[in-house]
Amino acid sequence: MTIGSADYRDSGLAFGPDFLFGSATASYQIEGAATADGRGPSIWDTFSHTPGKVWNGDTGDRACDHYHRLDEDLDLMVRLGLEAYRFSIAWPRIQPTGRGPANEAGLAFYERLVDGLIARGIRPIATLYHWDLPQALEDEGGWANRATAEAFADYARILGERLGDRVAVWTTLNEPWCSSYLGYGSGAHAPGLLDGAKALAAVHHLNLAHGLAIQALRGVVTNDPGYSITLNLHVIRPSGPTGAEAARRIDGLANRVFLGPLLDGEYPADVIADTADVTDWAFVKPGDTELIRQPISLLGVNYYSTVTVRMWDGESPRVNADGHKDMGGTAWPGSEQVEFLEQPGPYTEMGWNIDPSGLEDLLVSLHESYPELPLMVTENGAAFADVVIDGPDGPAVHDVERTDYLRRHFTAAHRAIQRGVDLRGYQVWSLMDNFEWGYGYSKRFGIVRVDYDTFERLPKDSALWYAELIRTRAIPDAPVASASASE
Repeated sequence: MTIGSADYRDSGLAFGPDFLFGSATASYQIEGAATADGRGPSIWDTFSHTPGKVWNGDTGDRACDHYHRLDEDLDLMVRLGLEAYRFSIAWPRIQPTGRGPANEAGLAFYERLVDGLIARGIRPIATLYHWDLPQALEDEGGWANRATAEAFADYARILGERLGDRVAVWTTLNEPWCSSYLGYGSGAHAPGLLDGAKALAAVHHLNLAHGLAIQALRGVVTNDPGYSITLNLHVIRPSGPTGAEAARRIDGLANRVFLGPLLDGEYPADVIADTADVTDWAFVKPGDTELIRQPISLLGVNYYSTVTVRMWDGESPRVNADGHKDMGGTAWPGSEQVEFLEQPGPYTEMGWNIDPSGLEDLLVSLHESYPELPLMVTENGAAFADVVIDGPDGPAVHDVERTDYLRRHFTAAHRAIQRGVDLRGYQVWSLMDNFEWGYGYSKRFGIVRVDYDTFERLPKDSALWYAELIRTRAIPDAPVASASASE
């Protein structure tokens, strides 16, 4: 039974005093300063500088220049009332080649960031890996190489030794599904490979890297932080008589191949069977699943949209509306016969459908499967074509659609809490417009606009709405969106 409005446009719903409101970013997307102070090249530097890989030839060389505007951005977080900030650390700033002694300038930058957050009363949530692998490690095989997981543990140890008395939550990986399947299988993300066997090897080595990093951190930190991983778990809707089989396959590749070893200590047997023609899984060594299954205190959940699937009949043109750029490969090794159907609208600028019920369903499903594990929404937000206008008080961005999107998804989160989910917080994606990976600067997710010529920051109406939510701890009313983003 639905409690509240059917379209999720509720207001006045109150969150408890301990619910953590914040926002999120990623290092390569905002920092810029790509060659400053000893930073080495990452796979995204290489990928973005390769013609044809990123729209408009955009790169993260300058991004939002956050590296040089740190204090300004920290003060901006205070203006918005953020209680937490989820950021990522650029591995090539800490170890330019992915191995060896730490780069002091890189450590000093993140120390300034963490200290600046704490001084302003904002909790630091540090993500160790948000896709910017040192290129030198990729040259040795990247995440398809077991040695990368071992190197990641050393990197985690370095950061734990330096910041392990101050970080509130350590997150090992952001969306290993993207790092593995989009990076090594479909070619849509760096390093841009089209190899299903390497994609599945990357899945395992990323899982292993998580376990090894948790062990390394626990060995050196001196405070009592939370430990987590962030997954972009897929909400899958089956269609027609073959939908159940298609959903099982995609759930295995997208969700259970991570949740299984991380939380249950084993890989799903059906996934191994489904992918037997792709790989023999010999990269899983005895004892690996025990290393991967480290106790965590929080599971990060990223949510943007849903998918609808069925099995392809082999004759009609295959539909592959899975929400990702087509670069010639597949993100679904062993299940290329699954069709991803076009979703009903409305859509964001990414072409992703807007469905807040998917967030509620996902949170409730996770709680039912792992009732003792606290959850946090670590990313949720939307890209829209923002327009700057000259208002009576100066420039403004009346991003009605994004504000409406956030209102509906916070409503979904609140409904999940009412259904018993232990949801600890919500980190809006993204604090500011940024380099949107393969789409360059063409897609704006930020609640703060960035002028990429001047780097001026301008809080949009969605930021002001969010600040009001944080201040009152209750969902404010929001303008009803235009037809393109209404229900």
